[in-house]
Amino acid sequence: MVATLDIPVGPDLTEDQAEKIYKLGKDAVIFALLEMAKRLAEQTAAQGGSSHETPATPSGMKPPYKKPNASGRGKKKPGRKKGHPGARRSTPDHVDHRKDHRAKCCPKCGVKLNRCNDTRTRYTEDIPDIEPEVTEHTIHRDWCANCQLRVEPNVPDALPGAMLGNRVLVLSAWLHYALGNTLSQIVDVFNFHMQLKLTPGGLVQMWYRLQGILYPWYQQIQKEALKSAVLHADETGWRVNGKTHWLWSFSTTNLTYFMIDRSRGSPALMKFFIEEFSGTLVSDFWGDYNAVVCGTRQMCLVHLLRDLEHVEKYKSPNKHWPAFAKKLRRLIGDAVRLWRLQDELSTEVYASRRQRLAVRLQQLIDTEWSEKQARRLIKRLRRHQNDLFTFLDQPGVPFENNHAERSIRPAVIIRKNSYGNRSEQGADAQAVFMTIFRTLKQRGHDPIRTIIDAIMTYLETGQLPPLPAPKTTAIR
Repeated sequence: MVATLDIPVGPDLTEDQAEKIYKLGKDAVIFALLEMAKRLAEQTAAQGGSSHETPATPSGMKPPYKKPNASGRGKKKPGRKKGHPGARRSTPDHVDHRKDHRAKCCPKCGVKLNRCNDTRTRYTEDIPDIEPEVTEHTIHRDWCANCQLRVEPNVPDALPGAMLGNRVLVLSAWLHYALGNTLSQIVDVFNFHMQLKLTPGGLVQMWYRLQGILYPWYQQIQKEALKSAVLHADETGWRVNGKTHWLWSFSTTNLTYFMIDRSRGSPALMKFFIEEFSGTLVSDFWGDYNAVVCGTRQMCLVHLLRDLEHVEKYKSPNKHWPAFAKKLRRLIGDAVRLWRLQDELSTEVYASRRQRLAVRLQQLIDTEWSEKQARRLIKRLRRHQNDLFTFLDQPGVPFENNHAERSIRPAVIIRKNSYGNRSEQGADAQAVFMTIFRTLKQRGHDPIRTIIDAIMTYLETGQLPPLPAPKTTAIR
């Protein structure tokens, strides 16, 4: 094979030059092809691409986009983890119907089977055919001689003047405000599949009436939140009539209170904190939370770690940044480890390590850092110095605000489907229903059945029953 060619091999190769290479023989052609492949590979590598994909590759032949793993590690194996006990469907607690099934012949050869006393049992759960149930109510109108009035009772199965029963009303509200189904989807399901006769406008007006009945529960949840020992707070954007509003979430393990307001600042917070809050407020570093007067605070340490990652990914810090980031990460990590070991350590050892963390934090704050982003975070640490390790001093206080983020996540999904609300009245209804549905679920109650029973009590007595207390096994 030839070692070199006098003819340059590259993208500018002409037809005459190619013919000359061909006339030189088989070895020259092989050498030229290998040389071109080598140069193409070097060019592709310099451009950051792969050797099998060139600018001329048709777009339809390119591999689909693969989202990189957030942790930078290998792809997580699907399925349950090793050692996980798994989940199995429990046997139904009652049987409504029983059916016998017997094969007539062998499915393989068609021969008639010999009968034996060998059986097995299988359970299936299904829903019956859905048909509207129409009830005719005969309402007796009697005369009161004392008041000179004709008196008639309320019908407990439906709101006054309504043709739709309580089950339809509550279930549709659950689908819309708790699960995020659109109004048109709900109307389609009820009218087409359930053979009812709903109109979008009429359904919305019924929801507003239901909101007014359940409003005392909404107020009660707010009062209970203000009496809690630990309260998580978070906020996210929300659209009302095309304008930017904010959805606020205040939650504990037993309740979640939502509020939609035009403000993202202290005016909205003051609408919730209508009385003194003596517990611990857990939040991120949004500055307006400082306006809340509370017993103690716990700033979310996970947000600090996210800030470090954000700087390293987008801000291009200088050479002094790694030392600062390493110290802060170690400080947070040691604090969390101490929190997890507090039941295993003696009081003296725990107090000593806790004091050492405070000293390290002070040393970190007092250090003069030349890096701009480090100085910015040091300013934040100095401002909240007394609010970073509250979880080490008070039982029941976490070091992060994940509970608030988990509480507000379903609302974010609803926002993607509905794009917010069309009116202030709709926003108020959104906050009330999400609050009540979420709180009842947290407390281990079936929201639909609970609200139906409450409406019946209200229609019979004129009084809404008290908000149900948490069960021992609540749903998180």
